[in-house]
Amino acid sequence: MYRSALALLLTATSGAALAQSAPVVHPNRWPVAHSPVARDAAMERRIDALLRQMTIEQKVGQTLQPEMKSITPADVVTYHIGSIENGGGSVPNGDKHASAAAWLAKIDGYWKASVDPANKGPRIPLMWASDAVHGHNNVYRATLFPHNIGLGAARDPDLIRRIGAATAQEVRVLGMDWSFAPTLAVVQDDRWGRTYESYSEQPAIVTDYAKAMVEGLQGTGSDFLNADHVISTAKHFLGDGGTDGGRDQGDNLASEAVLRDVHGAGYPGAIDGGVQSVMASFSSWHGVKMHANKALLTDVLKRRMGFDGLVIGDWNAHGQVPGCTKSDCAFAFNAGVDIFNVPEDWRALYGNTVREVKDGTIPMARLDDAVRRVLRVKMRAHVFDEGLPSTRPHAGDESLLGAPAHRAIAREAVAKSLVLLKNVSNLLPIDPRGHRILVAGAGADNIGKQTGGWTLSWQGNDNTNVDFPGATSIWGGIKAAVEARGGTAMLSPDGSFTGTKPDAAIVVFGENPYAEFQGDQADVALHTENAESLWLLKKLRAAGVPTAAVLISGRPLYLNPQINAADAFVSAWLPGSEGAGLADVLIARAGGQPDHDFQGKLSFSWPKRPGQTALNVGQPNYDPQFPFGYGLSYGHPGHVGTLPEPQVTVETAARGVFLQNGTGTNGFALAIGDAQAPHIAAVGTRIATYGGETLTLRRIDRRRQEDAWAARWSGAEPAWIELTRAAPLDIAREANGAMVLQIELRVTKPATAAVTLALGGAQPAALPVPSLLGAPGSNWHTLRVPLLCFGAAGADLAGVTTIRLQTAAALGMELSEISLQEAAAGDRCPAKQ
Repeated sequence: MYRSALALLLTATSGAALAQSAPVVHPNRWPVAHSPVARDAAMERRIDALLRQMTIEQKVGQTLQPEMKSITPADVVTYHIGSIENGGGSVPNGDKHASAAAWLAKIDGYWKASVDPANKGPRIPLMWASDAVHGHNNVYRATLFPHNIGLGAARDPDLIRRIGAATAQEVRVLGMDWSFAPTLAVVQDDRWGRTYESYSEQPAIVTDYAKAMVEGLQGTGSDFLNADHVISTAKHFLGDGGTDGGRDQGDNLASEAVLRDVHGAGYPGAIDGGVQSVMASFSSWHGVKMHANKALLTDVLKRRMGFDGLVIGDWNAHGQVPGCTKSDCAFAFNAGVDIFNVPEDWRALYGNTVREVKDGTIPMARLDDAVRRVLRVKMRAHVFDEGLPSTRPHAGDESLLGAPAHRAIAREAVAKSLVLLKNVSNLLPIDPRGHRILVAGAGADNIGKQTGGWTLSWQGNDNTNVDFPGATSIWGGIKAAVEARGGTAMLSPDGSFTGTKPDAAIVVFGENPYAEFQGDQADVALHTENAESLWLLKKLRAAGVPTAAVLISGRPLYLNPQINAADAFVSAWLPGSEGAGLADVLIARAGGQPDHDFQGKLSFSWPKRPGQTALNVGQPNYDPQFPFGYGLSYGHPGHVGTLPEPQVTVETAARGVFLQNGTGTNGFALAIGDAQAPHIAAVGTRIATYGGETLTLRRIDRRRQEDAWAARWSGAEPAWIELTRAAPLDIAREANGAMVLQIELRVTKPATAAVTLALGGAQPAALPVPSLLGAPGSNWHTLRVPLLCFGAAGADLAGVTTIRLQTAAALGMELSEISLQEAAAGDRCPAKQ
């Protein structure tokens, strides 16, 4: 009794604190939605019967969704698990080229466990979920459609519907039931690393697309959730696109009216399309985490809007609710989260949730409501009836992965998403007949770059062209079109050529792949290839070669110098696997006309300065370089004069890179120290502690001149190499196991005693790492430590100012790069010494 009363008191206290800090929500001021999926009385009676048969333990199992790497089929039997997901980059046996057969074998095993007779009571098949956000993007050979930011420029809801239907078929090939799409964020600050997942800064476009994508994924009428379709998920409810400063998982400070009319605009449309799942957002509204906001999750979404599907949490997001952990969060469940998205800590969460139902912290009525919603969605999706995943229609049919019909839709989407910003002297379309066309730039023949993040892995930054059989690079598409129409195409990434000058050039450059966090920026400048792209464009202009620039990016960027240096400028966004869609618009056929004119119009306002954020149409003093809705075409050309080029300094390293080519980046500076002189800046080519007695550091060549450091500790007393920055860096979001701290190094003399790696604020948490340094040798390798290990050791990951490698031993090593990287199989915390 004491434990139950205490739990209720703590829950009530947490609820009162949250209620006091949150603005009042007025559900009757929110729109009412009208789902076309009517409640089925017979189905509800069937659910009633199941609920009567189920134990508390069996019910709780239906409310947990582990990640496949952390659970076995035997666990599914024991804990009555209701659904499993494969996270970004999670693939069978660590093989990102896994076949459909390998996937099905994996999924079949879990499905069989869910209906194993060893389960006492009703046998309830599990559902399988995946982030199919621009096609079935986690799967080898799948069609990869343009990311949402490009689709928003196309202004074509019917195209969106067809993309959803094609994606659903490819998800079905693997026997999966459920896609975590579409994203309905109305992004208001383009510094956010997930901007490309948004269709537009304008809610009207998101509203139209929400319904269309849901209908495409799920089907309509008699086709609703049939063998060709999958469950869709409207995400992330609510306000993730409007956080202060564009901070991932940050705080949205908008009024209730703006939250409703801007950030909530897509959800009535999604419900009107019949959406069966809504994912709660990591973000907060006025300091209250959405996973704890009962007024919005339950009173607005479920009651006012009439949503009768299930609400799923985001990846461990319940653990960010004050008073909660990843393994215990009754408050999120009581607020309206029906399924915990709990990749690793599901066993402890299961036990705690069972206990909290039994002691009354979670009312039985709330548990039954959550399980009813899960069972309702399963029945609507025919999960009870379809049988073993590998026996379902389309299962294992690899001809549907990257099917010609699907690639044709993707190619059409690429052509329709392109936005023409500039076209001096009608350089475009380029007439190839009898002409030599040079194609240059780091993005020209780089399918990984053009597909962006959320592609075969979370960040998408580890892919090469061989990972995309059947896909076409931008260069490949241009080459085919030019040669088919009587011209000659040449690929030269650095723009060099010999002999006769090219008649025209196309330079493809832009952002490297990223997802959330890694893509967050302090501004809207280009942080990769900025100087290189400008140099290349100026080089070709100086040579008298008419040049069109093609930008690959996940957001509008300040690029006035590049736009000025090019004769034509095209924003291609993140076009996906079908690079030939660009040639369909850029290259003319006989008669001088292309296959398609430009159709794309900016769905986001284009900045005229790197620091011009937030920038959205309708705001006071709206002053973009190119406004929302801008886009030239061959049929409607326009003049663009010389744009202003304010003097700015742009950080060239990606957000998660702290030491690049031996130089500190993103505010970090390299230094050495010991007890006598704790901080000596690493300037010049050689530095040492006083007298050179404890540590020396000198510049060496690794890949280029002086891009690394050689360090030698004498072992006389403790000394360290460190990166420090004045302003604290918040990387707490990455401490959920998705990121590691990585150092590229080579050991030249092994340590004779303990070596520690520390990370944090004024008192960084230190972990022993000598076993990770490796034996001396000629090969460079990586030291990788998960961020969660530092967090467990007490590091302040929300205020990182120091990264320090320290030893009192004699040690020789060389190092060049320090960065945050996506976790991989085998990453683990260092063993204690």
